[in-house]
Amino acid sequence: MSQFSRFKKPILVFLTVIFLIFWIRDNGSKPSVSANRPDIAQALKNSQTVKYPPNLLNRYLYGNGEGDARVDSTQYMSWWNKLLYKLTNWSHEPKIVIILAANEGGGVLKWKNEQDWAIERLSINNKKTYAKQHGYGLTIKDQTVAKRYSHEFREGWQKVDILRQAMREFPNAEWFWWLDLDTLIMEPQFSLEDHIFNRLENVTSRTLQDFNPLNIPLDIPYVDYTEELNLLITQDCGGFNLGSFLIKNTEWSHMLLELWWDPALYEQKHMYWEHKEQDALEALYASQGWIRSRVGFLPLRSINSFPPGACSEFQGDKRFFYNDQEKDFMVNMAGCNFGRDCWDEMQYYTRLLEDKNRKWFSRLFR
Repeated sequence: MSQFSRFKKPILVFLTVIFLIFWIRDNGSKPSVSANRPDIAQALKNSQTVKYPPNLLNRYLYGNGEGDARVDSTQYMSWWNKLLYKLTNWSHEPKIVIILAANEGGGVLKWKNEQDWAIERLSINNKKTYAKQHGYGLTIKDQTVAKRYSHEFREGWQKVDILRQAMREFPNAEWFWWLDLDTLIMEPQFSLEDHIFNRLENVTSRTLQDFNPLNIPLDIPYVDYTEELNLLITQDCGGFNLGSFLIKNTEWSHMLLELWWDPALYEQKHMYWEHKEQDALEALYASQGWIRSRVGFLPLRSINSFPPGACSEFQGDKRFFYNDQEKDFMVNMAGCNFGRDCWDEMQYYTRLLEDKNRKWFSRLFR
């Protein structure tokens, strides 16, 4: 008993210091808004209006001076799991890498306003939190590189080039998950392993028999559906949807990206393909048996749920639209800049995400 008493005080001091370190790190004070960012200053000035709710803008405005939100990346873990995570993940080579397309350097085809900046930072922080929670890699690719393709009519083809860059950057990763900027992960507690990979055969379809909006031929030569799946995509009312898809790091994938990016392909119909790289993939799938053999189709709502307003001609079809009660994993606000309001939609789903993940005791102080 006396020996234990000797170490009681040092142990208590040590635990107190550890607690204070984590508490200060997770609850640091908000720095001032950068004086050299007029777009942020304007957003803060407008934050009292209904259009810019302070709770969302504060998440965007206050952080490291570049708009990063002050979000605890391990907020969904217990204190013990937080400590274990921080001690065991100093150097971790991820097996799954999230690729997020952003435009951090400004507008490519148009100037970005304060709403665009806020949407970008909210989306980035959402992916950062999710990646750190599950130990995934995250690489944020700046789409301003599209400028270098403008003379080739290839502004919308940068997904393929960025995928190739990411595979060189993470050569040992097994899967890459592409996400457009106007997406939001709504159920961050779902890992990709539990949500998709551990039940891959049960959640994917190898053929287009059940859903074929483009009327692609169902049978072509040299297709082997026994081969492993290397590309997981979804379909919406207009065909293939590449706002959120998964591709495996294999020789097959490298060959696909090489062909997909080939100038001989995009120069043939770049003036006719409305969705550019998406239309090119549809053409390859329709004609190449070796490609079709390794493509699997996930239900749209598994990684790509739509908000009301998208696919407006199918408003009554539950296959397309986000359902909070059924815990859809992700919402993709695709096409919100065509006749809809991207900022309004991002506000709505961010608030919903906060409500869904609010701790029980925090509800007492609402």
